[in-house]
Amino acid sequence: MSHTPQMAIPLPHRARGRKGPPIVLIHGFGGEQLSWASLMTPLSKLRRTIALDLPGHGEAVDWPETPDASTCAKAVIETLDALGLATATLVGHSLGGAVASLVGLKRPDLVERLILLAPGGFGPEMNVRLLRRYAHAVDEATMALVLEGFFGPTHPLPEALARLGAQQRSNVALSASFKRMVEVITKGDGQGVLPLDDLAASPFPISLIWGSDDQVLPVRQALAAPPAIARHILPGAGHMPHLEATELMVEIIGKTIDGRYLPAPAT
Repeated sequence: MSHTPQMAIPLPHRARGRKGPPIVLIHGFGGEQLSWASLMTPLSKLRRTIALDLPGHGEAVDWPETPDASTCAKAVIETLDALGLATATLVGHSLGGAVASLVGLKRPDLVERLILLAPGGFGPEMNVRLLRRYAHAVDEATMALVLEGFFGPTHPLPEALARLGAQQRSNVALSASFKRMVEVITKGDGQGVLPLDDLAASPFPISLIWGSDDQVLPVRQALAAPPAIARHILPGAGHMPHLEATELMVEIIGKTIDGRYLPAPAT
């Protein structure tokens, strides 16, 4: 029987580190909390770091409805409240970036800052065809061909990623969830757009990190964002900056949190 998750039962998550207002990592479509494995250890040395499984993903695959970004944002808010977090830095990738943005719009009191990696919702363009191929990929060979489209020309596909993706899709419930979700999070040949002016007017700082060669969400969406939003453009990177430039991501996130690195807004 379907049920609504209670606030006392947060999304599946893992946490490392102890000090400071936490960093909350929100993965993209088709990911899971383990997607952040390369960032968890270095970031946890800076602050307590929490990685979540979004509804329809990972250990939260059995969600009672097919979740969209708004549903995911509601679940993240309930989780942050259930964990007793007064405020947090939200780091969101792709779909997770749209989710983090919606959390900021709905509950700005929970957000210390947003750091968004190639977030959804910053423009109508989206490579829906590639995302659908990704949602339907099952075997390792197909997964490798599809995943190449997520990486830039100077950052080859990590050797084990296609194998891990195929292993993930051996979970029939998870594979079915992705096929349903891709139809919910896309709008025709593109995606829905966030109220970016409202987001830019939020009381917390926002930073974008975007690969110059992103084939999923074009980098022009970063360049066209409201000027109050800071941005980092990574030459040669694609849609997966946390995997393509892990050390740089840690440096940018760390300096942004410390207030030591505030890139000038685009003009």
